[in-house]
Amino acid sequence: MQFLAKMNIIEEAFKGLYPERDFDLTCSLKYSKQFNPYNANIKFSRGHLQLKLSKEWQKINREIKIGLIQSLMAKLWKTKKTTLNIDFYNNFLKKIHLITPKDKNNPILEESFNRLNEKYFHGLIERPNLIWGGESLRKLGSYDLQSDTISISSVFEKSDLRFLDYVMYHEMLHKKHQFYHKKGRNYFHTRQFKEAEKAFGSSEAIEKEINLFLRKAKRRKNWWFF
Repeated sequence: MQFLAKMNIIEEAFKGLYPERDFDLTCSLKYSKQFNPYNANIKFSRGHLQLKLSKEWQKINREIKIGLIQSLMAKLWKTKKTTLNIDFYNNFLKKIHLITPKDKNNPILEESFNRLNEKYFHGLIERPNLIWGGESLRKLGSYDLQSDTISISSVFEKSDLRFLDYVMYHEMLHKKHQFYHKKGRNYFHTRQFKEAEKAFGSSEAIEKEINLFLRKAKRRKNWWFF
């Protein structure tokens, strides 16, 4: 019965997204503990559709889960359309921070977050998980909606606080503005997002300073491995 239920939800998602097409695929759906909360992926090979969802999805409403599966299908087959279920799923994602545990918090990052929250957001941004990432010179920061986590490259761990705050501010904007969904695509750097970026004082000058800092860090890294 459980196997049939999994197949039925995949078929239902497919027919809701592609009502004009026949469902002639073999499928598998697995809930995995190896994924971060509320993550999922999809693969298609030789007529077989494979879906893997994090274990948290097992307890989520069926209609929202159908929207997740349809979103994965739309990305896989580059489909520029949406459905009511995809809207349910996107609305769920935008509220997922309310049920996500906040148990990862670095004190340096928290100080930066609190400074910016008071200065630019009137203290209204809920604190997410705050962690250091790897010492990347390219991916300076990220915000993961599913886990409500801001990750900052550890290259800024001992840098000028203005650099850290600049990157943190950018990721806080991602948390605030989230995304805009249209025709099967999610847009993150919207017009409102770009306008809000300008509120950070002397952003162009700081970007130049950060680029110089990163070039110097790259030279040090290359020298170390010489």
